[in-house]
Amino acid sequence: MTLNGKNAVVHGAGGSLGGAVARALARAGAHVWLTGRTSQSLEQVAADITGAGGKATTAVLDALDEKAVRDFLEKKVGSIDISFNAIGWQDKQNLALTDMLLEDFIRPVNIAMQTQFITCTAAARIMMQQRSGVILSLTATPGGIGYPHVGGFGPACCAVESFSRDLASELGPYGVRVVNIRSGGSPDSAVFANALKADPERAQFFITKMKEDTMLKEMPMMADIANAAVFLASDSARRITGITLDITCGTTTALNYKIPDIAFVEEPANGR
Repeated sequence: MTLNGKNAVVHGAGGSLGGAVARALARAGAHVWLTGRTSQSLEQVAADITGAGGKATTAVLDALDEKAVRDFLEKKVGSIDISFNAIGWQDKQNLALTDMLLEDFIRPVNIAMQTQFITCTAAARIMMQQRSGVILSLTATPGGIGYPHVGGFGPACCAVESFSRDLASELGPYGVRVVNIRSGGSPDSAVFANALKADPERAQFFITKMKEDTMLKEMPMMADIANAAVFLASDSARRITGITLDITCGTTTALNYKIPDIAFVEEPANGR
């Protein structure tokens, strides 16, 4: 798979997962435009990319500012082949819905939909004229299954996945593909690293529980999500659109499935 000559815009590229996807796109040959609100983290990702022989350009940009995003894409980037949004949603979790404040519940929903609408439609206008392009988004396990104590994060995931499908239906005739990636949570991401640093015992218990909830008894690493993004952005996936690619190691299909802790007894051949 190659992305040589492609322009990729990654919003939230200074974050751990956004940075991982940006590096992977660059390794595949794309010129990656790194945007975010903190220049220091963006410059670090850019240094990693250029140090490995790739191409990267940074820009301090608020992905919740519609005019700023449109001006940046239209006046600075120009042609866009790949758009990916990984900004944080400021969600509050580990609290029952009945104990949550409305503002904490609705905040991630508002942020997720606002930034997706802004960045995706801005990229789409350019891609429609080109009659080509790929728009990627990212959600997590609660987008496909009921999950306790995730607050507004779960509904936000569902909203993003629905928006991705609807946008794909409108952009398909223009040759533009729209695909969402559903992650199961990457234990090597900053979220988990920070949790392990703050409360190692509790965080490790939570990670172990999440692994047990999967079919494969593993969790996807950031590289797994990044590799999926490269594949979806490439011509190898040129007939894939309007779907959510599930990389939850099977969690959304069989939550809490476990092999019974009993010995299997083979039936006699004669049935006796």
